[in-house]
Parts: sequence; structure tokens; C-alpha cells
Amino acid sequence: MKIIEMIGKNVEDATSKALDELKVTRDKVEVETLDEGSKGFLNIIGVKPAKIRVTVKRDSLKEAETFLMEVLQSMNMKAEVNLKDENNEIHIDLIGPNMGLLIGYRGETLDALQYLVSLVVNKNHDQEYKRVLLDTENYRAKREETLKRLASKIAYKVRVSGRVLKLEPMNPYERRIIHSSLQNDTYIYTFSEGEEPYRRVVVDLKKA
Repeated sequence: MKIIEMIGKNVEDATSKALDELKVTRDKVEVETLDEGSKGFLNIIGVKPAKIRVTVKRDSLKEAETFLMEVLQSMNMKAEVNLKDENNEIHIDLIGPNMGLLIGYRGETLDALQYLVSLVVNKNHDQEYKRVLLDTENYRAKREETLKRLASKIAYKVRVSGRVLKLEPMNPYERRIIHSSLQNDTYIYTFSEGEEPYRRVVVDLKKA
């Protein structure tokens, strides 16, 4: 976080000088007035300059982009990084060749990278928490549809067989999709068991 102090004929003048030196716009900084200064007598005697302290605000999008570009470079991968911040959610879409390497087995690599970006964005807890959603090649939507089909299939098997079924371990995001898909089912219910990272969804018949 960059902080500078600046003096000027008045607060506005000092602020303008600080923005020029920092090469940022007014919305990117916080300005603290240390001394409003004084015009003095006839603007000659007793003139005292204004003094301010200017703090550059953290740029979450820039930090996320810089981190991702460094990771991609270390993996010898080229990709376009598209970011947008909506309602304290940072949506990131990676576009480029060989994105399957970033997705990994059932999205494990993508999830790990998303977690690391979240740590970067929310470090020091000096601003409101921002949720990070990292995607490439529309993987998240495709995976969600796959899990919804799996939930329907498992629910049918439980109804027909009358036996409880346990799914493979999933991350919290994927477990929520399964629970949400089956929460209104008349005949079955779901719950999770186990400890992370081996926590899994269990599907069972509702008791009569």
C-alpha cells in the first residue's frame, strides 16, 4: 500500500499534486488532511501551506490479474485474463489454449488456483471480503449440469433399491449443488459426512 505526504497552496492543490505524482485518479486514493494551511495576511504574511497524506487504495482486480499472470508464466502457458467485480464478487475467465491443464482432474487444479487468488485478494482483511469465481471454457456451468444429472440418477437408484448411497468426496461447492438439486425430492434426503477433503454427500430414503 503506497502512502505519500504532499503540501500545496490548499488541500485541493496538494491533492492534485499527489495524484500527479502517484499517476492515479481521485477515486483510487484516500486523502487525509493533516493541515488545512493558512492564506495569511494579504496572502503574503503568515502564509502556511496545506499538508495532506494520500493512501493508494488496494486494487483487488489488478492484484488478482498480476498473480494469475505470474502463475501462468511459471507454467509456460499463455491466456487472456478477463476480470470484473460485481457485488463484491470477482469473476475471472481465462481464455487460451490448453486450458484443460488449468482445470485438472474434475476441476481440482482450477479450484486450487481459485483458492489462491482468493487469498491474494482478501489478504490482510483491510477491506470487505470478496468472493472469487475462477472459470475457463465454461467449465463451472458444464460441471454443474453433470452434477445435477448425477444427483437425479443417484436419487432414482435410492428410491428403487431402498439403500443408502454415498457419493465420492467433493468440495463444498459441488456438495451444495447436489444438496440443492435434491432438497425438494419427496422421497429422499441428503446430508454430508466426513472431514475435508474427504467429506461426501450421502443420499437416503426419507423415513415414513
